[in-house]
Amino acid sequence: MACLQALQSHPRDMSLPRSSMFLLLMLLLSLLSSPALSDTIYQSCETTSNYTTNSTYQSNLSTLLSSLYSNGSVPGFYENTVGSVPDKVYGLVLCRGDQNVTACRSCLDVARQDVIQLCPNNKGANVWYDPCFLRYSNQNFLSSTVNSNPAILVNTQSVAEPDKFNKLVVQLMDMIAQYASYNSSRRFGTGEANFSATNPIIYGLTQCTQDLTGDQCYRCLIDAFNVISSLADKRGLRVLGMRCNFRYDLYPFYEGNSMVLLPSSSPQSNGTNTTTTPTVEGKGNKDNTGIVLGITIPLVIAFLLICTICICFWRRRIRMAKKVPDTSDPEQITSVESILFDLSTLRDATENFSSENKLGQGGFGAVYKGVLYDGRKIAVKRLLTGSGQGFGELKNELVLVAKLQHRNLVRVLGVCLEEQEKMLVYEYVPNRSLDTILFDSIQHEQLDWGRRYKIISGIARGLLYLHEDSQLKIIHRSKSEQYIVG
Repeated sequence: MACLQALQSHPRDMSLPRSSMFLLLMLLLSLLSSPALSDTIYQSCETTSNYTTNSTYQSNLSTLLSSLYSNGSVPGFYENTVGSVPDKVYGLVLCRGDQNVTACRSCLDVARQDVIQLCPNNKGANVWYDPCFLRYSNQNFLSSTVNSNPAILVNTQSVAEPDKFNKLVVQLMDMIAQYASYNSSRRFGTGEANFSATNPIIYGLTQCTQDLTGDQCYRCLIDAFNVISSLADKRGLRVLGMRCNFRYDLYPFYEGNSMVLLPSSSPQSNGTNTTTTPTVEGKGNKDNTGIVLGITIPLVIAFLLICTICICFWRRRIRMAKKVPDTSDPEQITSVESILFDLSTLRDATENFSSENKLGQGGFGAVYKGVLYDGRKIAVKRLLTGSGQGFGELKNELVLVAKLQHRNLVRVLGVCLEEQEKMLVYEYVPNRSLDTILFDSIQHEQLDWGRRYKIISGIARGLLYLHEDSQLKIIHRSKSEQYIVG
């Protein structure tokens, strides 16, 4: 309108260059084709809390809105979070399933700008247009799969035969809900039904956010349909929920062909009524058997395949669990075979000794964190292949060391001597070595003198056990023995 007024205010000056006229024309077309502030069908602001200008929350919100706009147009649905509590902001966008990427992107671009104007400095808001929906909040609404206080918009015009109309609407919307929930990857469906000569066709639409499962989508829509019975005589209804929405009316309001066709009942010669079976995407009744088989057979095959995989995985877990030695009873440790770990077990536990699981590097080799099949955390020291100690000596020493159990000693759980590998398996110590804290410029401040005294006492108790109290007399070697402190 501003451009039109500008042209009208200079009626004598019509000698604008063609390029300028073209730019003005394109601007007018964009204003007419894109959603604007006046095109919002519903908006609400969370007035419980506000943010201040130039605050961290405002910065996080700006980043979130840009992210929703950039990533939401291609899939038609996107959710994201930015920042951390108390300035964390949650957001979600959803485009109507019949909208292409260009239309979705255009709507989201307008929505991210309008919502700031509609709800200035509010920490939560949502705005609906015909093509799209946007919501953000400082509360974690993304964790919920149900609608929260959906908006209800009504076409106030009444219809004749409201009971018949309401029954047909419920039947149509249920069919569309099933299609959107179980036949559409975008959780979107449309449909139509023949009503009467005066109001010939009812058009319907249902949609859920794409992160819902089929059952969650269908349950959400069924719950939303409860409002239909209270507005049975109205020709149109729209329920706008965060997780699912639906609409029906007596004129086509969506693009493309209807996905579900539900013809109305037609009278027979004897005066009774018969109802034709609903069809999907315009196909006849003969295709229903093919559709059912096409859905059922892959589901049965997938179920059998999943069961087979689960059984194989369960058997493998049992088989691998048997390869993990039990060192809880020192009296049961009589030979090196009783504490042997299988090499494949340790590879699985450490993700094949990945660099992400590496805890450190010592003079005799690297240490890796691992998790056994039973959930126990372990530390695996992979000795260098060039170490001078032979297999015979190592076996004899390990049988003795594995029997030592004291709260101030790191327990040796076992050993792996396979494929020229020599590996020691220890219980996992979460806080790693003491030197990682002592020589850290920040963490060493945690060690006050009281805590250091407890550490020294713990080390002394471990040494006393090794030298005096244990049945096996151990000569302490600082490079090979480790202690739990505390």
